[in-house]
Amino acid sequence: MNNGIVGFVLCERRETFALVNIDRPAKHNALNLATIQELMRVFSGLRNEPEVRVVILTGSGEQAFSAGADIEEISDLTPEVATERARAGQALTTLIEDLGKPVIGAINGLVYGGGCELALVCTWRIATTNATFAQPEIKLGLMPAWGGLTRLSRLIGKSRALELILTGEPITAEEALRIGLVNRLVRDRGELMAVCEDLAREVSYNSPLAVKYALEAVNHGFEMTRDEGLRLESALFGLCFATEDVKEGVQAFREKRQPNFERRRNK
Repeated sequence: MNNGIVGFVLCERRETFALVNIDRPAKHNALNLATIQELMRVFSGLRNEPEVRVVILTGSGEQAFSAGADIEEISDLTPEVATERARAGQALTTLIEDLGKPVIGAINGLVYGGGCELALVCTWRIATTNATFAQPEIKLGLMPAWGGLTRLSRLIGKSRALELILTGEPITAEEALRIGLVNRLVRDRGELMAVCEDLAREVSYNSPLAVKYALEAVNHGFEMTRDEGLRLESALFGLCFATEDVKEGVQAFREKRQPNFERRRNK
């Protein structure tokens, strides 16, 4: 597969994973409408590429993962257009969250506003110690609208989420780790990408279909009652047995070798 360059978004295939890079470093990787649309196209394509089992999402340069929405572009929106922009951002974050394969957020520098909302939908967030996180929309007379209100409270709890949302103040990477906003901290961008790529390779060894079903069970089960979640879990567990990957996994275990999963369903 050839590497792709689409405007402000770079997409590079490496082994069994893809690296998606928001490439507006002069604007701190701010998310204007064109960038949102490009990310939609890139992730929609990756969703349908079986060779890509994991995606790493990052931002170009040393200064920012993403500083959020492009303020110059949204300053004079009408209520109707503002609602449409919010829905475009929600469509992107939902696409990434429901991609069916893990997305690793490789995070450094500013993670503000829409950039933070984009990070929230990653399966894991690995951050450098210079990262700072904020939902500063309240300081502009606004509020998060790309799913941040819902997802942030579910991830770190209602009280902590409201503190970030209603003060608009940034927190350090160390504080983000403490409250569960990030999974792991690393020293610098070089180590960041190495750790994320190692994690992508590790997950790629597993059955893509089992990974997809596990993601679905966790993401959707979180929004259900306990009994509904258990029913979904058992149904998806059953679907695993409709794949040849189960046979391969069991046989590899018996033969004490690494399984070779190929995303195969039973014929």
